[in-house]
Amino acid sequence: MALIAQPVEPIQRPEAGYDLTDEATREWWEIVNRMPADWFPAETHAALTQLCRLIVRCRRLAQLAEQMEKAGGDFDVAEYRNLVKAEGDASRVVISLMTKLRLTHQSRFDQSIQVPVKGKRPWLE
Repeated sequence: MALIAQPVEPIQRPEAGYDLTDEATREWWEIVNRMPADWFPAETHAALTQLCRLIVRCRRLAQLAEQMEKAGGDFDVAEYRNLVKAEGDASRVVISLMTKLRLTHQSRFDQSIQVPVKGKRPWLE
């Protein structure tokens, strides 16, 4: 029986959406290029798009807060608090999306693999 070789089709990495800014598109490619080509099926593209937007937004909010801090003197404490709160809120969503897309070490950690502890276990003494 003769084996017939099938052509190998390369897996294309997903393209960034046209609705992303240039900065968010750079985030998209940095993330997509770090992962295997088939890591992001079509159903994950909306979450990845939002992740890229929020990463840029967090950066902008941090920059605005830092500008207020560097300006010194009197500044609007309520505005500063709103910036810091918005940055924190967006950061929590970024972390959640990264975990759901399995982009963090924790989300890829296989708990079924037990690594033996070598040496003394001070917590048992």
